[in-house]
Amino acid sequence: MIASGELKAGDRLPIEKELAAQLGVSRGSLREAVRSLATLGVLETRQGDGTYVTQLDPSSLLRPLEFWAGLQEATQPVDLLAVRRVLETESAGLAAVRLTDAEFDELEKILSDIDSELASGNLEPETFIDADAAFHRRIAVASGNPALAALIDTLMTRTLRGRLWRAITERDSVGEAHADHRAILAALRTRDAERARIRMAAHLLGVEVFAAQHPVEGDDRPPGSSNG
Repeated sequence: MIASGELKAGDRLPIEKELAAQLGVSRGSLREAVRSLATLGVLETRQGDGTYVTQLDPSSLLRPLEFWAGLQEATQPVDLLAVRRVLETESAGLAAVRLTDAEFDELEKILSDIDSELASGNLEPETFIDADAAFHRRIAVASGNPALAALIDTLMTRTLRGRLWRAITERDSVGEAHADHRAILAALRTRDAERARIRMAAHLLGVEVFAAQHPVEGDDRPPGSSNG
């Protein structure tokens, strides 16, 4: 019904008795189906108000991918980073020709704040990781492709701890990554999609190679990483 357009984003489902009769299934089977679709982010049940179709936005519908990515992170982090590199390389190319002046200002503000922290010598790894995530998310959103941005966001959240651990254990990595970000922004400003792709790919390849050469296992994993 949702796929055919009979039920649209935001619509309220018929009451359980009516819908079960319409579909020719038991009410128990219908409840199981509703629970499954709610888990997938397709439906949401509001206490005392019924069940509704969600907005069906990519970020919600792709959320279950986070669970899978979390399972892979411990054993195949390089594979996840490789996928992220492919996706973000394309997002940078798309963003190069679509970024607005306001979005350029946002990216510049993120990097300028890190400039100030580095100059003061008080930059905390967590602060850098937050800025790094914000920088990459802004570019992904600016690609103009919500599905691509949602996929990137899902994979990025699963690699942040590894990035943080890298920043803590390899002191020069923060400066190197920040320089990469500056180079990416400069490439984006040229409106040259291929140049932006190359800069983003080179930046993320560095992270990927580091992860391959420095696997994080056992007690060497960053605090809280076992929580997914």
